[in-house]
Amino acid sequence: MALANEASEHVDRIWDGLVPVLHDYIAIPNVSEAFDADWQEHGYMQQAVDLIRGWCAARSIEGITVEVHEITGRTPVILIEVPPFGAKASHEATDDTVLLYGHLDKQPEMEGWREGFGPWTPVLEGDRLYGRGGADDGYAAFASLTAIEAIQVAGGSHARCVVLIEASEESGSRDLPAHVEALADRIGSPSLVVCLDSGCIDYDRMWVTTSLRGLVSAVLTVDIVTEGLHSGDASGMVPSTFRIARSLLSRIEDETTGRVLLDTCQIPIPADRLEQAAATASEIGAIADRYPFVDGAAATSDDGAEQLLSRTWRASLSVVGADGLPPTARSGNVLRPRTALKLSLRLPPTADPAAVAGELSDVLLADPPYGARVGLSHIETGPGWNAPALVPWLATAIDDASSVAFGQTARLFGEGGSIPFMGMLGARYPDAQFVITGVLGPDANAHGPNEYLHLPTARRLTLAIAELIDSHAHRS
Repeated sequence: MALANEASEHVDRIWDGLVPVLHDYIAIPNVSEAFDADWQEHGYMQQAVDLIRGWCAARSIEGITVEVHEITGRTPVILIEVPPFGAKASHEATDDTVLLYGHLDKQPEMEGWREGFGPWTPVLEGDRLYGRGGADDGYAAFASLTAIEAIQVAGGSHARCVVLIEASEESGSRDLPAHVEALADRIGSPSLVVCLDSGCIDYDRMWVTTSLRGLVSAVLTVDIVTEGLHSGDASGMVPSTFRIARSLLSRIEDETTGRVLLDTCQIPIPADRLEQAAATASEIGAIADRYPFVDGAAATSDDGAEQLLSRTWRASLSVVGADGLPPTARSGNVLRPRTALKLSLRLPPTADPAAVAGELSDVLLADPPYGARVGLSHIETGPGWNAPALVPWLATAIDDASSVAFGQTARLFGEGGSIPFMGMLGARYPDAQFVITGVLGPDANAHGPNEYLHLPTARRLTLAIAELIDSHAHRS
């Protein structure tokens, strides 16, 4: 049964006032700790924590407590607890908990922003609020509490709710396990986990993420001489570090097809995920058509289902950074002594990231060409995640929530990114149900230039979450 109209009206009222708050949040350059070793001294993370904590603490939610949990040397988390509410809530089990998750740290700036736009320059253009972190994932805390507040205003019900907002997700959630362990008694054993850090294929319905890829990142370095040499004097005799690096990458990736060659990445795709990809593609077509290809360029496949599977269940290698390469305008005829490449290897959801990292290291470091000094450093891993099957009440509740908020039933799909927290929670709470969703459409460009939050979708998704949590309280 849907919540009363008061819930929708309340969500709209709160979101009308949220845009200025999100403006202020976007303006804070609180990049994640992996990109700012001096984050504590700079104080930007604390500014973001203070802004979100202050807004949350001012909510008119019965019994709410808001605190910042800190561990020395680690980024903080905001912990919010709300006791059960409503006559029909399942109060008999006081430990029955809904856990809502988001993060407040951001990716770095990236080049290519439109003129007048920028990562820390919030710009409202129509329904889009541009700037870094609004959609990924600053809106999550505001949407979570607005949903809970809307339930109470509309006379609905909810179980005990815990909202956890971390500050290291964009660094692989490296600080979160320590917080989760320290707060284990406070978090309890959630029966439902709602994560608002994922994406959507369109803005016409609620999209629920069924899987997330894992991740191994590392820096590959190749050194051949101790200093730069005149290319006319040395090239051809002294091998190029770029060529050596390129040959090493060919050990792990077929450069013609993009297929990752590591044995630990050869994971069969489950039958239900194949069926879901085919069903989604039959409705929405080729998702890659929505990306900004240059004229004449195309995706790796023109088949919609294959596109979805390639971005969600197959390993993929990207070189996301490089050192030792001067800008083209200032590059002399010099044979460079070193090339360093930052590798981002997305993994099938059920691949073992530690095993992949081990094989990656073995393959890249074995028998270095020409005796070059090859290194692999800054290795970080994150688990993927494959959702458990939805229980009947939740499958119905998701469709009902999407119908109320968007006017259409929901769809399931796999996501190509990583949320390390989900793998951690899936292992810690194997009996929990998960609803992973979000507002990042294909052109919202998370992590890139011109990232934006689609405000109508954020409003609708907030209402959908309220409906979902109310249904959880009435489940049988």
